[in-house]
Amino acid sequence: MANRGPSYGLSREVQEKIEQKYDADLENKLVDWIILQCAEDIEHPPPGRTHFQKWLMDGTVLCKLINSLYPPGQEPIPKISESKMAFKQMEQISQFLKAAETYGVRTTDIFQTVDLWEGKDMAAVQRTLMALGSVAVTKDDGCYRGEPSWFHRKAQQNRRGFSEEQLRQGQNVIGLQMGSNKGASQAGMTGYGTPRQIM
Repeated sequence: MANRGPSYGLSREVQEKIEQKYDADLENKLVDWIILQCAEDIEHPPPGRTHFQKWLMDGTVLCKLINSLYPPGQEPIPKISESKMAFKQMEQISQFLKAAETYGVRTTDIFQTVDLWEGKDMAAVQRTLMALGSVAVTKDDGCYRGEPSWFHRKAQQNRRGFSEEQLRQGQNVIGLQMGSNKGASQAGMTGYGTPRQIM
């Protein structure tokens, strides 16, 4: 981790708000899924944000996770380094992020390397892992291991096809958003500008 002193004032308030978004229950669910998905001898980290960060920080668990979502022989990260050198670990996190985006995770759901490396925004790391799990469940290609109910299934495209005749008929219908003129008449209306007769 970087040697940073404590933050004060507005910086501290912003960091506290970011830290409030972290979900300990979600952490447990994600750890269980990662261990089950990787199907390797990965040790379970002690509970807590800092332990979760240290568990993922070198990038090896993340790389094993993304590789396990592909069929054997098609893994996006062929060589996973167990190096203790900081730049190698950060490079592995970047490789995971690139592979997750290729897999189908939206760019807006992907955390920055420093969010994990420096522990700045572990809630963003959780969001990325949740998005990855959702994409894996939605793909339903047989590589996902775990309960399908752990993640939300993403909506799929559902195109509708209309014939020319159906489209022409739709132009003749007044939608209810436009309002209705049923029962409306101009009986009793006077011309604009004429004074009201008050008796």
